[in-house]
Amino acid sequence: MSAALKKSSSNGSDKSVTTEEQQAKISEIRKLIGPLPEKLAIYCSDAAITRYLKARNWNVKKATKMLKETLKWRAEYKPEEIRWEEVAHEAETGKIYRSNYIDKHGRTVLVMRPSCQNTKSTKGQIRYLVYCMENAILNLPPDKEQMVWLIDFNGYNLSHTSVKVTRETAHILQDHYPERLGMAILYNPPKFFEPFWKVVKPFLEPKTQNKVKFVYSDDPNSKKIMEELFDMEKLESAFGGNDDSGFNISKYAERMREDDKRMPAFWTRGNPQSAEPHVDLNSLDLNSDSDASDNGKVDSSPSHVSDSETLSPSESVIVTKGSDNGSTEVH
Repeated sequence: MSAALKKSSSNGSDKSVTTEEQQAKISEIRKLIGPLPEKLAIYCSDAAITRYLKARNWNVKKATKMLKETLKWRAEYKPEEIRWEEVAHEAETGKIYRSNYIDKHGRTVLVMRPSCQNTKSTKGQIRYLVYCMENAILNLPPDKEQMVWLIDFNGYNLSHTSVKVTRETAHILQDHYPERLGMAILYNPPKFFEPFWKVVKPFLEPKTQNKVKFVYSDDPNSKKIMEELFDMEKLESAFGGNDDSGFNISKYAERMREDDKRMPAFWTRGNPQSAEPHVDLNSLDLNSDSDASDNGKVDSSPSHVSDSETLSPSESVIVTKGSDNGSTEVH
């Protein structure tokens, strides 16, 4: 890991963090969190803690609070225990699925088709989204932390958008899967999407701006974006590639059942799971001074939006989380 400048989010500023400083912050967060059961301790790898630090501009207190909230959520929601049979009905139309190809950087690709929404249960849709995120992470190479979202807007209209699901999707992704998005490709989006993006874009950090690509099937420049990112022989024809096989629910179900078998070993790193010590989740104090930076000062004038915004894959709209009142704006 280089000692180069790390660009991060939270308040829109750049912060210089050397390798030594980064490791010191990781160690400090571990001390603040304290002992954890094996599953949760595995989730607190250096790479995982670094993602939370990046999402909070390397502010230890803010990153610690964010991570503690995720640890509580994981202990209660148990996302790693969701299995295919529980969510299979949500997947029947191929509205979200992990592709059988990766991009040229070795990153997992999640294909999303918002027009293929087939259920009305917010709980069920979020459960399936979490399952897909966990499955994508399971299939990331050891040296990769981020994935690609390939969003197909064929047949999409505003009737496919649920503000309730969008708000919950934004909450889950930005609070519990920070820094997991490497690239979001919006393929043939409706005409009204790009003007909105141009309005939002100046308020986002460059690294966030660069994660979103508008791609159109009739635009030669767009085709170059796809060719640079994917092996066109393996890419689906719906995205301009040469693979005509399409989504097959039966074959996909087989893949997911096999992945489900791998999940327990992934969370124990291949070691038999021993009896875990009881940890009172309430002992994970979330009332630390999350507004104070490492030197005790408060930055109350953010100039950009980054970690507080995300692209909602289930509804595929730009979502910006509001302030302390918990509101969410849908752009």
